[in-house]
Amino acid sequence: MISLDYKDKRPLYEQISERIKELMSVGGLPENSQLPSVRALAVDLSINPNTIQRAYAELERQGYVYSIKGKGNFVAETERLQLLKTKELRGRLAVILEDAYRLGLSDDEIVGLIRELIAKRSTKK
Repeated sequence: MISLDYKDKRPLYEQISERIKELMSVGGLPENSQLPSVRALAVDLSINPNTIQRAYAELERQGYVYSIKGKGNFVAETERLQLLKTKELRGRLAVILEDAYRLGLSDDEIVGLIRELIAKRSTKK
């Protein structure tokens, strides 16, 4: 389910929350499904339960999960997740676009780069 990369410079809680987001986006964790308990996931990953708790708290703060006292943590609505991911993507694209303009690329060059990447992705399928 979740694997950690100890060579990754990001904190473990960030890796866990990112992996859970990925699982949600591909349907591995359906809407309203219960996440593993903090203790169970900590044992599974052989890490401190506080790390799992921090990951879950961050996911809840971002709106990806909700908690029910005494019952656990659950996946938020998939439609809302899609909106959050789209908003996040727009922000990242805006930063990339600004970088491209700073490099002096024209709109046509930027669109050309995007089309090139799409074509490469299409040939990999």
